[in-house]
Amino acid sequence: MIKPVFVRGVTIGEGSPKICMPLVARNRAGLRAAAREAAGLRPDLLEWRADYYEGLNAGDIPELLWELRGEIGEMPLLFTFRSSEEGGVRPLPEEGRLSLMEAAVEAGADLLDAELSLGEGRLGPLLAHAHARCRPVILSNHHFEGTPPVAEMVDILRREQACGGDIAKLAVMPHSPADLLALLEATLRMQEQFARIPLITMSMGAVGLPSRVCGGLFGSAVTFGAGRQASAPGQIGVQELRAFCRALNPPEN
Repeated sequence: MIKPVFVRGVTIGEGSPKICMPLVARNRAGLRAAAREAAGLRPDLLEWRADYYEGLNAGDIPELLWELRGEIGEMPLLFTFRSSEEGGVRPLPEEGRLSLMEAAVEAGADLLDAELSLGEGRLGPLLAHAHARCRPVILSNHHFEGTPPVAEMVDILRREQACGGDIAKLAVMPHSPADLLALLEATLRMQEQFARIPLITMSMGAVGLPSRVCGGLFGSAVTFGAGRQASAPGQIGVQELRAFCRALNPPEN
């Protein structure tokens, strides 16, 4: 049985895949503008990709999150500071990233993204810190160079689950339609055989785009749609993505 994640009235892991829109602004004015755009598009949840924000310090986060909340209302907000090794924009040592993540948890971000590559020694205290404040954590892993074998992808998702993540995420880069099929097969195998938590999986780029649309049929609980600017290769607009998802996941009568 999958244990869903409930955040501000949104249930991740039940029903149709939820649409998450990234906010990728470089400064305060841009962040507020992106949040206003998101409020109009009404995705299910938002991701603040804080690695795009220039010169961000832990002390800035409470005020910025307060301003964001004023723009987006009750939409759930995911805080992510992606490492440069896994597609992030701003290089920052581990200690700095951990400090920002802890500050976001304290300041009221609804969910936190943490990379599996931090290792159990770093993840343990971070997960404990987030869970003590009732903040679910997405454990993530990204492969921008290629698509691992199916068994390896399943193993990554299982390790994210075993480490205590509330949601397991995997993103890979395909070089052929076979790679896209491998990602979908890994998702389905994990969903049917091992998953106790919701999954988020995607194959990136143009070849992988179908995974963003049909991933829910294989077990992916969230898909990412762009506003004016995408945060990863292959993202399509929120409105277009919503139309596809409704066609593939019609409401039950």
